[in-house]
Parts: sequence; C-alpha cells; structure tokens
Amino acid sequence: MIDVRRVRQDPDAARAALARRLDRGALDQLGAAIDLDQRRRAMVLQVEQLQAARNAQSDDVARRKRSGEPATELLAALKVSGEQAHQLEADLKDIEALLDQHLLNVPNFLLAQVPDGEADANRVVRSWGSAPEFAFTPKPHWELGTSLGLFDLPRGAKLTGSGFPLFTGMGARLVRALANFMLDLHTREHGYLEVQPPYVVNRASLTGTGQLPKFEDDLYRTGDDLFLIPTSEVPVTNIYRDEILDAASLPIAMTAYTPCFRREAGAHGKDTRGLIRVHQFDKVELVRLVRPETSQAEHQLITGHAEKVLQLLNLPYRVLALAAGDTGFSSACTHDLEVWAPGVRGWLEVSSASTFTDFQARRANIRFRPAPNAKPEFVHTLNASGVAFPRAIVALLENGQQADGSVVLPPALVPYVGTDRLTPRP
Repeated sequence: MIDVRRVRQDPDAARAALARRLDRGALDQLGAAIDLDQRRRAMVLQVEQLQAARNAQSDDVARRKRSGEPATELLAALKVSGEQAHQLEADLKDIEALLDQHLLNVPNFLLAQVPDGEADANRVVRSWGSAPEFAFTPKPHWELGTSLGLFDLPRGAKLTGSGFPLFTGMGARLVRALANFMLDLHTREHGYLEVQPPYVVNRASLTGTGQLPKFEDDLYRTGDDLFLIPTSEVPVTNIYRDEILDAASLPIAMTAYTPCFRREAGAHGKDTRGLIRVHQFDKVELVRLVRPETSQAEHQLITGHAEKVLQLLNLPYRVLALAAGDTGFSSACTHDLEVWAPGVRGWLEVSSASTFTDFQARRANIRFRPAPNAKPEFVHTLNASGVAFPRAIVALLENGQQADGSVVLPPALVPYVGTDRLTPRP
C-alpha cells in the first residue's frame, strides 16, 4: 500500500509519479483516495471539535450539580451532541473503509531508474552465455519431451484441463532434481533459510502481497474462501505479517519450493503449446526482508542469486530492466531474466526479481525496530523466482538437444538426475 502521507503532502507529484504506469484506472483510484482522505481529515476535525465541546458541557453539568443549579437544558444538549458524535464516528469508519478500499487498488510508486514506456521500452541490462549452434534444425521442447518420454500433455489435459502438465519417468525425476539443485544452491551458497509453506492461503495473505483485491479473477479459490497460491512469495512474505522484527535479524532470507497455480497463464491463446504457459507449475522462490537503506543493493543481490541458477545450468540468458508500463502492480522496480529457447526461437522469462520498497510491508504490517525503544519502521521486501521450472525445462531441452535426439544435461544437474544425458525411448 502506498504511504498516504506522501500523497497528502504533494498530490500532484503523486499523480505524476503514478501516471508513469500508463494506467488510467490507477489514476482514478488515486484521485478517489485523495478526495476521501480530505473528507476523512475534515471529519476527524469535526469529531475532535465536537468531543471538546461535549467535554466542556460535561464539566459544566458537573459544576451545576455541585452548586445545585439546574442542568436540564445542558443534559438535553449533551444527549443531542452524543447522538451527533455517534453518527460522525460511524460515518468516519465508513469513509476510512472506503479509503482503504481505494488505496488497496493503487499500485506502488516506481523507482526513478525504471525506464518510461510500455513493454517495448524494456531495456537489456546485460546478457550471459551464447546461443548454441546446431548442424540441424532444432526441435521445440514438446517434440523432444514426447520422444524422450518426459511428459504427457494430452493425459495431463484429460486429468484436469489444458495447462496442467503431467511429467513422467525421467521428466518427473528432472522436476525433482531441479528442486533439490536450486534449494541446495540457495541454502548452502546464498544463505537462505528453507521453508515449506502451505499451498493454500487466506485473503489477508494475498492482500498483504498485493494479489488482492485487484487480481482475484486470476486466482483459484476454494469453497471456504481460501486460495491456491499463485507463487510461494505469498505465504513466505506473510510469515512475519503483523510482527515487529529485531533489527539484528535483518536481512531475513527465505527460500521455498512449491507448486504455483494461476488462472491467467494461458490468456489470449498465446504460447499455449508445450510448457511455455501453464496453469500449474513448480518454482523455487526467494524472499528477502531488509532494512530500507539496503533495499536497492539487495535487489542486485537477489537478481544475482537467480542468475547463478541459470549460469550453473549453462543457459544463455539476458537481464531486462522492465519499463514503467510493464512493471507489476506491487513492484517498484523489476529485473526479468529471460532464457534463450532455440526450438521456439524466442526469449522466455524464467524469473522476475523485484523490490517492493515498503509497499507490501505496509499492507502486511511487517515492521522492525531500528534500535532499542525506537519507533518501528516498515521493512522493505524483495523476491525473485530462483527459478520457475517449466521454461527452465524448455531451455534445458532445446539448448541441450543433440542430432540423435538425446539431450545433454549441464554438469551441475547430473548428480541430481543421475545421468548426463536424456535419451529417446526405444
């Protein structure tokens, strides 16, 4: 949630900052919030003035009773002002609830370094590795996966529907291997604490990280108003919701391996073949809770931790600085990692590394005490996919394919899979 005090101090600057997102609806929500905040402040003043008048009337009634003077009129006036105060307080609660509703739909303010423009203005920051050269026409991963017996997409669709892959044999082992490889890397070398969170969360958790209320239609909801997690960012970030942390505990770094569920994954009929867009996928997530003054350096750090995965997997990739119009609702700045997939001849996003400043911490009320007895402050939160599996598998298959139909695996993954090569079924 944005800091309403920042908006109050300079509404025009807030509007200009939010306009960078090129989202008319967000500006409308901000405008409504500004109006409601002004009404709320005026009403608070009314309540305070009325309460001061009632206190004076009460003192006068007490004085008259002590001196034996009549106080009938004053008591009647107190009754009327009490009813007015009760109504004002009820109206104030309604205004505050409506203000919160609008503020929850206002996206985060972007950092100054975020490029202006829409997705076509995303900027390549750096790249790593070289695309492999083939003496044959490289196949797409859905052909390789079928011939290697790694997954059975038609049967997965039969079980649930399109976008729910079924991994089989060495494909299932590959998924398990990727999870163990990434968790070992992040816990042993990068210092993350491994957690295993619930796969179902409540509304408060999704509101805390920014998926609710705006993106409810993209989520899978259960009958008892719980939701399947769209990413483990949600439960992991919310572990410390409504808590005040000791400054000495920061930064807190956590990693989790979970399935993720998203309705919007196959939207608009784009990239629906194979594993590029699916509704259920596995992912290792990285979450960091940090002091505000370190968050920009922490963003570079967490991006590097996700990059290390791709380097060890020998996958050519590039880092994009997302433009303002392509940056997610809760993010203040995002770096996307995209791997090269020669079979589909395209770059595929496998990680978004984002800093949220204090946006999520305000919504989830995660604070820290900078020093003993100091006033609590909001932490800054960050996360990154470290990394998502389906497109990483796409890149592994398409970059490692050989002329005989086999796929050579990177050395870092061999101990986890148990072989250095996937071979076609006889």
